[in-house]
Amino acid sequence: MVNWVLRGAVLLWAVFFTILGAQGLLDPATYTETFGIAVDGAAANTVRADLSAFFLVAAGSAAIGALVRGWTGALLVPAALYGTALAGRLIGAALGDAVGAAIVQAMIIEALSVALMAGSWWVLSRPAAAAEVAPDTVH
Repeated sequence: MVNWVLRGAVLLWAVFFTILGAQGLLDPATYTETFGIAVDGAAANTVRADLSAFFLVAAGSAAIGALVRGWTGALLVPAALYGTALAGRLIGAALGDAVGAAIVQAMIIEALSVALMAGSWWVLSRPAAAAEVAPDTVH
């Protein structure tokens, strides 16, 4: 039962970030509202490409890790991406970058994302998880 709850949570997470990535791909100004990034001129192309790639790759990997048997290692991709983003924010804060409520909120989301992905990988990659996926297998 826990495995299905984790898979559902990961899939909901993936749907949310797929939507965010697709919106940014189609209209990079979405990131202006969400993240307070100035998107003008040549920067629009970079923001469209980089942020959308970040969110879409993370979401796709999470969905694959939750849905495809034997591919739970894919959950480590979003864990690494969001962990790196969190580390960058922590380094920035330590070096004196401005840290407002939006940055703190982003750091919380990143930390929770890392916990969800790494925890789901840990639980779903255990032998009991494999037995739950294929209960009709004769041992």
